[in-house]
Amino acid sequence: MDRRKFLTLTGTFTGGSLLLPDFLYSFGSQKNLIVGEQCIVFVQLNGGNDGLNTFIPFEDALYYDVRPKISLSKTEVLNSAKGMAFHPALKGFASMQQSGDLSVIQNVGYPNPVRSHFRSQEIWQTAPTHQEYLSDGWLGRYLDLQCKEHQPTAGINIDSIDNLALKGEEPNSITVKDPDRFKTKSKAENDGQLSDNPQLDFVRKVANSVVEGSDDIQKALAKSAPSDVIYPKTGLAKNLEWISKLIKGNLNSKVYYTSLGGFDTHDNQLAIHKNKLTELNDAVFSFDAMSKGFYEDLKKSQQLQNVTIVVFSEFGRRVKDNGRGTDHGTAAPMFVIGGNNRGKIIGNNPNLSDLDNGDLKHEIDFRSVYASILKNKLAFDSSKIGIQNKALEGLF
Repeated sequence: MDRRKFLTLTGTFTGGSLLLPDFLYSFGSQKNLIVGEQCIVFVQLNGGNDGLNTFIPFEDALYYDVRPKISLSKTEVLNSAKGMAFHPALKGFASMQQSGDLSVIQNVGYPNPVRSHFRSQEIWQTAPTHQEYLSDGWLGRYLDLQCKEHQPTAGINIDSIDNLALKGEEPNSITVKDPDRFKTKSKAENDGQLSDNPQLDFVRKVANSVVEGSDDIQKALAKSAPSDVIYPKTGLAKNLEWISKLIKGNLNSKVYYTSLGGFDTHDNQLAIHKNKLTELNDAVFSFDAMSKGFYEDLKKSQQLQNVTIVVFSEFGRRVKDNGRGTDHGTAAPMFVIGGNNRGKIIGNNPNLSDLDNGDLKHEIDFRSVYASILKNKLAFDSSKIGIQNKALEGLF
């Protein structure tokens, strides 16, 4: 059994609550760590988010011509700038952009786009040069190199399944569904060579890391100062609340990852998309008097400058509606929040008069966004993990 299959199997056996590297134990105990150092939080929108109805070209008459059933009117959209505006459910996103804390990167995609959910997600998660199949994720490769002196890495995935983006040669990611319940009383074995069977040793190494990592998670949660921020009662909001607690508890992970599904809006799009964008918006920046979101929590605790939040989907939707929704498309916007980003709208507005077989043409390669994040936030040369694209200018 190869390691990728083993890691997948481990997550399956544990319901997404087990896979934890022993690196976290030694990493958290190092004296030279700086509290509040930079980390990245990824929010993956699964299903293919409709970018044209998220960040809307409301001044383009073609938008209303090609989407007679699902377009958003000019009176509904929020925070118009440069002919673009936010979906009415994204009041918090509009406010963050107006405050200079949110950048919009337009028309993000890749050459020869794939409309399969699984394959396109895999491309985004592995960042191959020519769409070759890779067994390691782009973040896993980064963590393998950056954290090689510590044994595996510092990646946290708050989800019920593992994420390929975080998989490396070593068991360098943690998939935890509920950090508060992630506990073990087992005794760790010696980290040295245990047998003449390298696969068995690998299994034991993971088992040891579970014991050590569980303690580290609990210590971080215990050190996290009590907060009076009350998050909305949704799955995404709860996941971001956990991430906030781990960051404020000085777990010092470099990468956090979570996801929100339900964006495959072939039918009944107006209602479904509004609900999903509302959940996304309120988990990040809620205008509800009774609750607040991740952005507000980080800002209140003075962590926002150290945390960069990246929101993306595996592809956008077709330009023309299908009557009640949209089918699988290509390019779409990405959103970057916090981390002292420049708060700009980067790239041209979607060109609805110059399409590729009915789809938007991508203008910004997602790998250039990755390169910018690695360079500017993690001080890392992306070419070392096979990303040859030039870093996107103007984001940070």
